[in-house]
Amino acid sequence: MPTISNYKGIIPAIAVPFRDDYGIDEEALHNFAIWVARQRRVVALMTNGHTGEVFSLRPHERAQVTRITANAVKGICPVISSVVCEGIDEAVDHALVAKEAGAMALDVMPPHHWLRFGFKRDYCFDYFSAIGEATGLDLIIHVYPAWTKSSFSSELLAELAQLPFVQAFKIGTREMNKYCNDLAAIRAVEPSKALLTCHDEYLLASMVQGVDGALVGFASLVPELIAQLFDAVDAGDLRAAEMVQRKINPLKDAVYGLGEPTSDAHARMKAAMVELGIIQNGTVRPPTHAPSAPERAFISAAIEKSGLNRHLAA
Repeated sequence: MPTISNYKGIIPAIAVPFRDDYGIDEEALHNFAIWVARQRRVVALMTNGHTGEVFSLRPHERAQVTRITANAVKGICPVISSVVCEGIDEAVDHALVAKEAGAMALDVMPPHHWLRFGFKRDYCFDYFSAIGEATGLDLIIHVYPAWTKSSFSSELLAELAQLPFVQAFKIGTREMNKYCNDLAAIRAVEPSKALLTCHDEYLLASMVQGVDGALVGFASLVPELIAQLFDAVDAGDLRAAEMVQRKINPLKDAVYGLGEPTSDAHARMKAAMVELGIIQNGTVRPPTHAPSAPERAFISAAIEKSGLNRHLAA
């Protein structure tokens, strides 16, 4: 049985507020988690994703972030934690700690040495099966871009979809022909599994392929606009969807430019969150740098163009 009842909607991969000394701001994270969890169409939150600066967090801090978030949103929505590790034993350890901290499902990223060396089919089954069997939690397969050596073929995704603990896919293929084939391959064998776009930088184009929702860091910043976009796509109203996407575009361009999410993009998103009053401190951890003055000016102009309202900090 799935450990989360509904993956179909918006799942923000949340940012983590830091203090000036780079420590986790527990109160700010608690308040921010409640704010974003209460947004329309949000069905879960995800901690320890790229937007959460996971690679800058020590193992105990990853658990700390999940625990703070799970405690904050208890009774509102469940929490998913990413597992970002290199080996099976380490991944199982991290997954069990995340479960103890309150995670009800796990987003599993491919080991990053696969990016350099590639992988064999059986590596995937060994890796995901060990985590699923050890924890008893649902797994979300985190699909990396097609241009990487850790890209999963459509055929492999269809096989992974048949694992009993795999309940969803966070699909960031970023090559639209393969993306379409990936969706079709999974749907053909397991139509109940949730397909979630994680294409922050072109949401409308990826949503209209027939997905079940979005698991994106950008929902830390504009959850209501993403909910409106999903509403319009869900209703088959392309004209309304295009209008919402036009509101999103200025801020999307200021955060992501013409490329994919990066550490710098996550820093720019935090700066926008501060300007909008979502969080009070946009500190990012080294080696990532805060946006430059011209970048901040670009962000401010984008907020004006998007027509977003500033509000009190979460």
